[in-house]
Amino acid sequence: MDDVTDDVVAGDVIEDVAFVALGSNVGDRRKHLSDALNRIGAIPGVVILAASRVEETEPIGPVAQGPYLNQMVALRTSLSPPRLLAALNEAEREGGRVRTVRWGPRTIDLDIVRYAHTTWSSPELQVPHRELDNRDFWQRELAELAEVAI
Repeated sequence: MDDVTDDVVAGDVIEDVAFVALGSNVGDRRKHLSDALNRIGAIPGVVILAASRVEETEPIGPVAQGPYLNQMVALRTSLSPPRLLAALNEAEREGGRVRTVRWGPRTIDLDIVRYAHTTWSSPELQVPHRELDNRDFWQRELAELAEVAI
């Protein structure tokens, strides 16, 4: 079998649009976002279609920390939601993310916010993202990218 067939058999989908949120509040935040965009674009089976503007927001959660720079990308992918999450987690690690404190500061955070018209629920991943309705900046970024999903 060829690679595309193997991917489909392994549970992947063919060419759906996903929306991924990027956030950074440690170090050179703009560079972390830019580097993350490059790492996302290099993931096999992923093509970045568009990126929203960068927006500064206050941190969410109980941990004292500095403000975030946030951005969202629309991408076309042949990866299933769990495989996309695994690739994004690897991109976070490559960007210096160390998971120590939940809701804590981070060099880069990559979240699947929406994935086509798919819903997914597992201990590791919920799509749409469970915090989507609570984050106004994600709503603005999705609205900015809405035409891409058509």
